[in-house]
Amino acid sequence: MNNMTVHGNAETKRDGAAPDEKQYVTFKIAEENYGVGVLKVQEIIGMTEIVYVPNSPDFMKGVINLRGSVVPVVDMRKRFHMEERAYDMFTVIIIVEVKGILVGMLVDSVSDVVGIAQTDIQDTPHFTAKIDSEFIAGIGQVHEKLVIILDIDKILSAEEIKTIEQKETV
Repeated sequence: MNNMTVHGNAETKRDGAAPDEKQYVTFKIAEENYGVGVLKVQEIIGMTEIVYVPNSPDFMKGVINLRGSVVPVVDMRKRFHMEERAYDMFTVIIIVEVKGILVGMLVDSVSDVVGIAQTDIQDTPHFTAKIDSEFIAGIGQVHEKLVIILDIDKILSAEEIKTIEQKETV
């Protein structure tokens, strides 16, 4: 049995999500809201010991041991050329799959899992936010706030992934 919800004059069927709606894990970096597709997220963990790896890119914080697997951790503030800040009790590592490898994204805090209709996501303006627009898949609107949807596969270049894979085997 389908639940019906009424938004203004528009009546839509709800089976948990609209047909054109996708789920996103949302998080904050420097007071801005970001999101990544929920299917790319493996898990979210609290701050843990990160082992520094010499000669790695400046945005790579190091590696963590995730149940026996070595996972590189990218500080998203550094990746987006933002000012660093001290980690606190809200700082988390979002484990995502980037081009077939697990990578930890260090973010200020995780917010929620939200559904955003494709019609509520606009193409990337070239002047948006404090980050390169090449990382942005679009800007979504959730209630009164904007969410910058990241293209997780573009967060790291092929060359950077090769560098990380080499560091994992050392």
